Amino acid sequence: MFLFSDEELQAPVKISIEKVRPHLLADGGDITILGIKNATVYVELKGACVGCSHSHITLKNAILRQLQTDIHPDIKVQQVQAGEDWKELAKRN
Repeated sequence: MFLFSDEELQAPVKISIEKVRPHLLADGGDITILGIKNATVYVELKGACVGCSHSHITLKNAILRQLQTDIHPDIKVQQVQAGEDWKELAKRN
């Protein structure tokens, strides 16, 4: 069981993502937090990250690792493709 509500995660997730953002921006990419549901952070990668063959590595080795280090080891991250409804994706997961 996760210790924090989705609402309680909003601020810490934002702070954690801001630690990763400079690395994404340096490579021409960016990230947007779309929402949080059941301790899963739904994000959209932007700029050079879109279509990059290494985006899944960035998601796991940079973004997820930062969230798990800063917040909780059980937090998850899910990439949402442009135009996809993250709330519908959350319902399926």
